[in-house]
Amino acid sequence: MRTDSPPAAKQRGMAVISALLIAAVVAVIAGGMLTRQTLFTRSLEAEQLRIQGTARLQGGLQVSRQLLWDARQRDPLTRFGQPWAKPIVMPGSNGADTPFEGQLEDEQGKFNLRNLVTHDQLDREQLRAFERLCEQLGVAATVRARIVERVLAAYPRQINPGAAHQASMGSTFDSGRSTSPDAAGTASPPTRPMLRTLQDLGSVKGVTPALLDTLAPYVTILPANTWLNGNTASATVLAAYVPGLSLQRAQALVKERDGGHWFINRGDFVNRLRMPELETSAVKVGITSDWFRLRGQARSGQRRVELIALLQCAQDRLPQVIWTRVGA
Repeated sequence: MRTDSPPAAKQRGMAVISALLIAAVVAVIAGGMLTRQTLFTRSLEAEQLRIQGTARLQGGLQVSRQLLWDARQRDPLTRFGQPWAKPIVMPGSNGADTPFEGQLEDEQGKFNLRNLVTHDQLDREQLRAFERLCEQLGVAATVRARIVERVLAAYPRQINPGAAHQASMGSTFDSGRSTSPDAAGTASPPTRPMLRTLQDLGSVKGVTPALLDTLAPYVTILPANTWLNGNTASATVLAAYVPGLSLQRAQALVKERDGGHWFINRGDFVNRLRMPELETSAVKVGITSDWFRLRGQARSGQRRVELIALLQCAQDRLPQVIWTRVGA
């Protein structure tokens, strides 16, 4: 029986090994190409879903603006029971999918922390109202003081309002230096970034996520000073806002209001307080709102994108979008 020589057997073995190595390399290259193709496909699908989600968010935002515009044209009051106050649901083309779901909130039905600073000065009436609100909500006095301090640091403020008033009455001038005769009338610049939402208070010592959840239904931060809307404010906020108004009496007012007896003007609100001893000029409670917050989410397949937006209403145009926050 004839057998191959050892060199020939060795050559055949090397050929087999080379073929196996080539096959392995080809398999690795093919696997890499398949992986890259899969990643590219998934990336493309994710981008398509993101674009679809963003488009649906914009659709929900436009519907919200239209609802607020229609409400203002039909009714001079801003109150519950109007279409804007109902959940916003945009059905999909198949009738089962819901591309957008959202809810508008009247931010003027809450205590506006921006009101703590008026004309570059601490508004002590508003400070007392905030203190009463915090007492009702169980917020510790030390934490409350830190929140006020953080708010004041976010806006220009006159350190010595009395001196500023005296300077404005005289014929002084401001040379731009701190020793200038009219320097007292110049407000000091803010020392901390401006606040946009309650979550921006998260860096304040003692402010926890649980505390922010407690404050959220009653407190807001808006870019401008505002009046409280008596037609949407809760009993808790009304009792804090109106000096001497008990929570029990505020609850009775809200129950009567939500039963369909809306406050038709400021005088109506004051009369129904039944507090003749109250100095009503300091009670900044009205019956309309210009500021609303939209919270919504859009779904596209398994992807969900959330939206928070602040809207400002006007008399002669659709509500303006002040800012938006989008996140998965």
